[in-house]
Amino acid sequence: MATESQLPAASSPPAVQVPAHLVKSTQRYVESGLRGAANTVRAYAGDWKRFAAWCGLHQLAALPAPVEALVGFLTELADAGKKFATIERHAAAVAKAHELAGVESPTADKKIKVLLKGIAREIKTRQKQAPAFSLESFKRIIRSIDVTVPAGLRNRALLLLGFTGAFRRSELEALNIEDLAFDEDGLVVTLPQSKTNQLGQAEEKAIFYSPDSAVCPIRSLQAWLRVLERTEGPVFVSLRKNNQVTSRRMTTKYTNLIVQQYLGSQFTAHSLRASFVTVSKLNGADDSKVMNQTKHKTSAMIRRYTRLDNVRQHNSAKELGL
Repeated sequence: MATESQLPAASSPPAVQVPAHLVKSTQRYVESGLRGAANTVRAYAGDWKRFAAWCGLHQLAALPAPVEALVGFLTELADAGKKFATIERHAAAVAKAHELAGVESPTADKKIKVLLKGIAREIKTRQKQAPAFSLESFKRIIRSIDVTVPAGLRNRALLLLGFTGAFRRSELEALNIEDLAFDEDGLVVTLPQSKTNQLGQAEEKAIFYSPDSAVCPIRSLQAWLRVLERTEGPVFVSLRKNNQVTSRRMTTKYTNLIVQQYLGSQFTAHSLRASFVTVSKLNGADDSKVMNQTKHKTSAMIRRYTRLDNVRQHNSAKELGL
């Protein structure tokens, strides 16, 4: 029985003839397939907790939930000024909880689809996207970091690796020293798992040397690894106030804070990835090359990630020949 702070356990797999010694394994695989990536599970668990608490407050069942309960909950989120993406994710968490429990979800009802469409129209579906920075401003900021202390060495390595590798912040958080392979050509980072690669098929990202050692992602990462003085475990770890290195893996929350500390409050950790796409496109890289690093599956996603808000940045009027 699930508590209100966690998603329900997966229901029993469909009734098929499975040898007795394989039943437990089958159940485990079904649950893994239903749940998805670890970060998604954590997000959904928080959303489900809020929905269950709301239902309890209003004396409504959370599982299975009546359509009216979800209508009221989503409406309250919209009236509270929540972003549409947040509201949509809460609905997805409710759907996932019902799927795991093997019961019909209220999200299947047409009323919910109409409600979400109306909410999207009123609050405007365009999400506020993390802005991109220019390459020159980024290099200037990197050069200004105090690398005489461990915090500076770590933060410089994180920013440069995050940008040149087009990493998601969850990927940076999960990175282990064992995932790094250095050679004379540069660095290959192996990602055992990612948001778009939940089946654990290894993906690789290539990082290259920069002729300017002050902004070189590989030399910066190597300088940080020398501080760690070990050959395995998390790459990016927390520091105590006296700059003492710990063995605790740094969380995505702090990745965001580090980006904002150096780049400004308008940026987020996602700006590293968006800026990689934008700078690459401005420098003439085709979509296939960009996708080879970002691991996006379609060119449409590359277009979505490209931040070309300045009308002069990417404009064929420059090429008219006048």
